[in-house]
Parts: sequence; structure tokens; C-alpha cells
Amino acid sequence: MEEPARDAVATAAARRPSHPALITATTTLTWAALDARVDAAARRLVMLARPGERVAIVLGNSIDFVVTYFGTLRAGRVAVPLNPGYTADELDHVVNDCRAAVVVAEEAARTKLRSSTPPCVPPELGTATGDLPDVAPGDLAVLLYTSGTSGRPKGAMLTHAALAANHEQLDAIEPPVVGPDDVVLLAMPLFHAYGLNTGLGTVAHHAATGVLVDRFDAAASLSVIAERAVTVTVGVPGMYAAWSRQPSASAAFSSLRTAVCGAAPLAPAEAARFTAATGKNILIGYGLTETAPVLTTTAVSDRAKTGSIGRPLPGVSLRLRSAGGDVLWEDGTASPDEDLAELDLSVADTAGTDPGEIVVRGANLFSGYWPDGVGGPDADGWWRTGDIAYADGDGDLRLVDRIGELILVNGFNVYPAEIERVLDAHPGVAESAVVAVADDETGQRPHAYVVAALDPAPTPAELQVYCAGHLARFKLPSVELVRELPHSAIGKVRKRELSS
Repeated sequence: MEEPARDAVATAAARRPSHPALITATTTLTWAALDARVDAAARRLVMLARPGERVAIVLGNSIDFVVTYFGTLRAGRVAVPLNPGYTADELDHVVNDCRAAVVVAEEAARTKLRSSTPPCVPPELGTATGDLPDVAPGDLAVLLYTSGTSGRPKGAMLTHAALAANHEQLDAIEPPVVGPDDVVLLAMPLFHAYGLNTGLGTVAHHAATGVLVDRFDAAASLSVIAERAVTVTVGVPGMYAAWSRQPSASAAFSSLRTAVCGAAPLAPAEAARFTAATGKNILIGYGLTETAPVLTTTAVSDRAKTGSIGRPLPGVSLRLRSAGGDVLWEDGTASPDEDLAELDLSVADTAGTDPGEIVVRGANLFSGYWPDGVGGPDADGWWRTGDIAYADGDGDLRLVDRIGELILVNGFNVYPAEIERVLDAHPGVAESAVVAVADDETGQRPHAYVVAALDPAPTPAELQVYCAGHLARFKLPSVELVRELPHSAIGKVRKRELSS
């Protein structure tokens, strides 16, 4: 008989019932108290949704989110965490796409929903006594929506086993990145894979303590870090850049043991600024929603090295493949049926490899995209990430680019086609093209080149206001009006000429 899926909260409560689990500005909740609330939420949710049905969660970084999320997992239902900042259009698409049985949302988000089907309820659902099911490791646990080739978000399917595997892979690193006595800042949005599993999931896995921050503010969060003696921060480049410019940074980070940065590339100059301001180095990680999410980290190579994304986690196999499919470089554990001696990996011993697409395999990989598993790992378990990297002379990986046009804004996926579809629907727009531009705070941001269809043309400010009615804030582009866009012979916009 298959072992049940690990219930991280129940395990933490059994190990450390009186240890602080979550801290907010007004509340401290022990693991025993959190476990009781999660159990009550699970028993309520089994009355609202059938096993395997989806529960959309539209909540900020709060105890309510944590209780609802872990309650959904314990109930054997599928959690679908969503950005509370989504517009009505975006919420409507995802709720309908995942065929949610129920939506648990804060009041502001409930007003955006266009119908009462599925029912939308507040996080405090009352009392119920529903029986809890057995949950297997291979059961679907989470749908995390990420942009696809159509420009519409699509749900990456992660099982209980995949979520747990990423923690086991991180546990194999010495010295450990996070441990049971750590106090972890949970300021990354919990609807994002990085905040959800690397942040919240890690806290539960280790029965550590999480400090919840709903909206990031550099000065305010530094006060929280100092007051709560935070030992681990999980952040993105913009957060570390903002912290390093605060005069109180050095004192606030005196208790810090580990600083983790992921979701977007961190410029070496920004890493050096943070180290100079605080005396602390930043661990760099790389991963994707589809990998639960961590694949590589400098914690397994040189923890003080900037500019690289380190090496694969123990238990993750990683290859760099050329456009023709040749293996340029490999690191990690190969399957027993593969003889690496037969592969031409000589470039791994030189001063560096040619760039190639990152292709990965591991127990932390997703099961494909909702609902039919399309786009998942191949028959041998390998999955193409769409990211390009090379290995330097030390064997550390360095990101180069993406094969597609995806824009990463603080680690959030923004697909140009989605923004272009909104802009092109404006009566004053004849044509638009959106590309990524560098941004010191967010890593990248979308920039739209727009050809006007009217005279006088709409102003950039008017178009930004229009976009704000259809797109979440992190997707909003800067706008530049141009007379024409460069086209190929078949009429396709030459975006490389725009971004060069």
C-alpha cells in the first residue's frame, strides 16, 4: 500500500507544538494552533468541493492564506493560488480554466468575480465536520498559473510528491540553507511558486518560523526583520537592491544567517552593494514554476560568487543542449540506463561551454499543464525549460537568455502577446509590439511600441490607463509611440530590431 502524502503542518505540530509557526504584525500562531485551524479548514472544504476539485485562493500573505492553502491540501483538493491584484478579466479566465469548485477570496477580490458560479466565500468558512480523505503523494496538489505561448496563463500541475521532493533536494545541501531554528521572512507573494514552496513550504517542512509580510516596503520590512530577528530572507533582486540603499540595513540584518535570491537575475553590482551594506552574501537560485521551483543554487558551488546561478541541486539532473539536440554539458545524476561515457561532454572540462538550452530531470518536476498534462517531461523524464545558459570554467552555470519572448518581472511571467492583445483592442491603436527592457528594480519590464490608428493619436498615458483596466500592475508596459514597426517579408514584426 502506498504511503500517504506527507502533511507538513501535521508533522510540524507533532514535532514542535508550542514553537511559533507564523508571526504577523498582530498575531503569533504556534504549530499546534495552526494545525488545528488547518484541520478545521480542511473539514469545511470537503463539504464544498469533491476530491480532486480545484479551490481557487485569492488572498494576500496572511494567516488566512496559509490556513486555506494547507487545508486544501489536507482535504485532498487542489489549491489554485491566484494574484489578488488580477483584474476581473484575468480572474475570470483562470477560475473558468481550472473549473474551480469554490473560490476563497478577500473582499476586494470577491467584487471582481463576474458570477456566483463557482461560489465565492470568505476565508473564515464557519464550522463543519466533513471526513478527511487519504491523500497520496502522486495526487495533484497545486495548479500554479504561468504564462503560455498563447499569452494566456496556463496551470502547471504539481503533485504532493513534487513539492516535497524540492525540500528533500535542498536538505541534501551542506551546510543547510534553512533549518528548524530559523526565522524566515515571508514577503514574497504566496501565490507565486517561489513564495509558496521555497518560502512557506520550507518553513513548514522544517517546523521553523515564518514572518508574514503582505506588501513589500523596504523601510517597513527592515523594521520587521530587526524586530523579529529574522535569520533567513527569501527575496528577489529588487528587494535586495532596495534594502541595500536603506541606512538601517546593516543593523537590521545583524541576525541574518542566509539571504536567498531567485525568480530573476541579480546583477553582480547589486549583490556587491548588498554585501557592502550588510556584510552578508546572497545565495543565488534558479528555477521555474514547473520545477516546484528550485533547480540550481550557488549553495552547492561557491556561495560568494556573483553572476552565476550555481549548480543543480542534489537529485536534479541538468543538461545543456544545442539547437540540434547535442548534449553540450551535463551535471547531476543520470539514470542507470545512460552511459555518460558515450556522450561527448569534453567541453565541460574547458574554459567554458557554448550556450545551450537548459533541460532538466528530477522528482520535483511538474506533471504537465492543466488539464491533460501536455507540455510536461518526455518519456525519459526530461523537460526543456526554454532558458539558455552556459557553464563557466568552474562548472558553474550562467544564464544567457530565453528561447521565447517571455518577460520576467521580479520573477513573474509576462508574455508580450497578452499585452499586445489588450493594446490592439484599443480603437486608437493600429499595431503594437512588446519587448523586454532592463530594469534595475525588477530585472525586466515590458515596453510597448505602438503605431497609432487615429489622428490625434492616444497619448502613452492614455494607453497605460487603458491597460490598467485589463492587466495586473506588474504587466503594465511603458509605452512609446512610433510611426511604424519593422516587418519581415511575411509581415512578422522584427522584435530584435526594436530591442537592439
